[in-house]
Amino acid sequence: MSGGAGIFCDRACILGEGPAAHPGLGRLYWLDILGRHLIERPFSGGRTTVHDLPVMASMVARVDDHTLLLGAEDGLYLREIATGRLRLLTPLEADRPETRSNDGRVHPSGALWLGTMGRKAETGYGAIHWFFRGELRKLFSGLTIPNAIAFSADGTSAIFADSEAGTIWRVATDPQTGLPVGDRQVFVRIPASEGAPDGAVIDQEGLVWNARWGGASLDAYAPDGTRVRSIALPARQVTCPAFIGPDADTLVVTSATEGLPPERTDDPFAGQTFTVPGKVKGRFEPAVRVA
Repeated sequence: MSGGAGIFCDRACILGEGPAAHPGLGRLYWLDILGRHLIERPFSGGRTTVHDLPVMASMVARVDDHTLLLGAEDGLYLREIATGRLRLLTPLEADRPETRSNDGRVHPSGALWLGTMGRKAETGYGAIHWFFRGELRKLFSGLTIPNAIAFSADGTSAIFADSEAGTIWRVATDPQTGLPVGDRQVFVRIPASEGAPDGAVIDQEGLVWNARWGGASLDAYAPDGTRVRSIALPARQVTCPAFIGPDADTLVVTSATEGLPPERTDDPFAGQTFTVPGKVKGRFEPAVRVA
């Protein structure tokens, strides 16, 4: 196993994405976007539960101990944990059937940032939206594959990427609302020969942990954008990290089989979800504020 990484879940997702911890329930939730599945597993291991979804969803966040929020192809949905019942909270680009949701994460204020993109990754179809207490706004447009949405612990800055451009940007944010303040600045550029920036999280110390699609790696960047660590993972197409465990000190990373041959002899662990060796100073995202 590459770099000492372990297997958190051996279910192979077509496009595993959007992992989010629910500390109150001690569980990790994540999505298989193209498979239309919501997956959950206790931090400590045990049974993996797979829920069929009627829509293609890409990210999940906790609302409380009874409700999740799903970012999906046509809107934001509330999902009752006990019953699986879905209720549309607000449409999202519902008038654009050519797009779907992608990466998303909750700001310390409880605001959600959620990306959308073309279903065939068409150039310039992507955008990032802000949702807070029932209000939805578009923040950035003209992107292709929005990814790596993450926030500093104090809520004063955000990062986001366009995987197609190989670029992660940083922008100041209002700690009370999660809205951007000022212009975005380049944080990291990744040469296409090394892969592309996918999902990211930021730990208590300000380290950015970014999954490098096509690079079989989870990279750590210091606050000045310097890459300070690179951890090999046993699948090329890694997609997004999350913190789990009672103390949020363990990193897990999702991955994908999308576009690979069925036998996957040179990438046998593709699509599985991995644990990263070593402890980190992680933190749990807050609940999203829907009202």
